[in-house]
Parts: sequence; structure tokens; C-alpha cells
Amino acid sequence: MDLKTLSFTVPGEPQGKGRGRIVRWGKKAGIKTPDKTVAYEGLVAHSAAKAMAGAVPFVGPVAVSMHITVSVPHSWPKHRREHALAGRVLPTKKPDIDNIEKAIFDGLNGVAWRDDVQVVVVSKYKCYGEAPGVAVEIRAIEEAAA
Repeated sequence: MDLKTLSFTVPGEPQGKGRGRIVRWGKKAGIKTPDKTVAYEGLVAHSAAKAMAGAVPFVGPVAVSMHITVSVPHSWPKHRREHALAGRVLPTKKPDIDNIEKAIFDGLNGVAWRDDVQVVVVSKYKCYGEAPGVAVEIRAIEEAAA
């Protein structure tokens, strides 16, 4: 079964892609991805695989749309919280929207598509909400015949 559109939600507070750190093992050195990033990318992969229900990953170019919802800080007073939930205050805090994109895309590699180089169109939006998470929609793009 070829997918034309895939929609799913990654539950929980969105996580940005953590920066790899150089680590040494004796005389060897390498880059270690933070455990928190590895866990989040695993959650992304699991959420996508569940939504795919055994379908074959996308093979051509795709468009991705992400609606990122972050929690309102608990320390905020009631009136500011209401403004945030109504969309009058937008989240200008970490994680950065581009780092969330990187974590989502890396989690989808080998699951929803072969590699994130297939993504040619991206739309993303970050807002406050009661239920944090990332709603992802992937749509196949038909290439025009030459």
C-alpha cells in the first residue's frame, strides 16, 4: 500500500534535537547524541510506525506540516495563561522550532521515509496549548513528468 498522506501526533512536551558531544573511549573519540534526544526520536518513530500500520515508507518528495503545541508555564498568572491559550501570547522560549524539526525528521528516517532529504516543503507553527505535542502531516508530492 502506497501512502499519499500520513497524519499522527507525537504526545508530550516537544523536544529539540540535542547537540552531540565529543566523548573518548581510551584512544578513540566519537560523537554521542544525548539520551533525551535518542528517547524523543524513538517516541517519534513509534508514533509514526503506529500510524503507518504496516504501510511502505514514502519514496519520493514529500511536504511536511507540523503544529507544535507547548505547555503554558505553571508559574504564569491566570490572566497571562488565558491569553496564551487564546493565542494572544506565543511561545518565544526553548526549544527552538528548527531544533524540534530536526528531532522529528531524524526520528522519521527509515520509518516514514528513507531519509529526510526527501522533504522539499515544510510548514510549521508553534503555540501554547493544554495538551503538548506535535501534530505531523506528511503528504506525497507528485513529480511532473519530464
